[in-house]
Amino acid sequence: MGIADKIKKLKKEKNAVILAHNYQLPEIHDIADFVGDSLGLSIEAARTNADIIVFCGVHFMAETAKILSPQKIVLLPDKNAGCPMADMIDSDGLKELKAKHPEAVALCYVNTSAAVKAECDYCCTSANAEKMVRHILETHKEIIFVPDKFLAQYVSSKVGHNFVIWGGYCPTHAGIIPEHILRAREQHPQAKVIVHPECTPELTALADIVTSTEGMCKYVKNTPDKEFIIGTEIGIIHRMQKENPEKFFYPASDKAICPNMKKITLEKVLWSLEDMTHEITVPQETMDKARTSIERMLKIA
Repeated sequence: MGIADKIKKLKKEKNAVILAHNYQLPEIHDIADFVGDSLGLSIEAARTNADIIVFCGVHFMAETAKILSPQKIVLLPDKNAGCPMADMIDSDGLKELKAKHPEAVALCYVNTSAAVKAECDYCCTSANAEKMVRHILETHKEIIFVPDKFLAQYVSSKVGHNFVIWGGYCPTHAGIIPEHILRAREQHPQAKVIVHPECTPELTALADIVTSTEGMCKYVKNTPDKEFIIGTEIGIIHRMQKENPEKFFYPASDKAICPNMKKITLEKVLWSLEDMTHEITVPQETMDKARTSIERMLKIA
């Protein structure tokens, strides 16, 4: 019996559900029950009757799954799979920033720890950040936006309002530079350029479409266009190709690889299920506060 078959057998025996983020390895996509973005996966898992969630992603994603499914066991197959952007801010740093701006509403990107979410008034995703900001601006003029400075700058340009911005960023997205797009366009002149809003302003200015990972997948499926230059972590291309076998996808940069996302392997998924290793726990008070910021977002967006 191969590893994938062992995983499927064990998953059934233990009533587990396997989630795979869009940036995971192809073989992880292929054994997952759900493939998608971090929040969407956590919501899907909460809707199931599974006792165990195996989250093939990074630490903050598994925390979010635990927040939305506190009664379930959440496993992260590699305990060292973290997110550099999420690690660029902690709750103490955010508390200090809030103290300097006592009238501000604190809005955090979902790419943050549970402890940071617990200090925020609202959460947002790359897909709904603009909608969240517009809602907040109806009653408040000052917004603290953490931790991604590039997502904040992109949303700021869309709504015409400045925020108090933290200096965090995604190294993988920041590593995609305008020269990559220009070179890819020379090689594929008919291709639409789609980039993630975590990219730099110089990069988003060159794009035909700026959207979240799920936005990208929906766009390429629904448009009549056949060729696409993808400006995000290259793992998503496997899903795009599976869902659209008649279309062509080119990475803006073949070096746009998140090393943390690639830490999870089939063997680690199997070991995690066999031994119930790397369970994610969040203190009850932190979990309850963090859930409030997420639930406020879900009511609005």
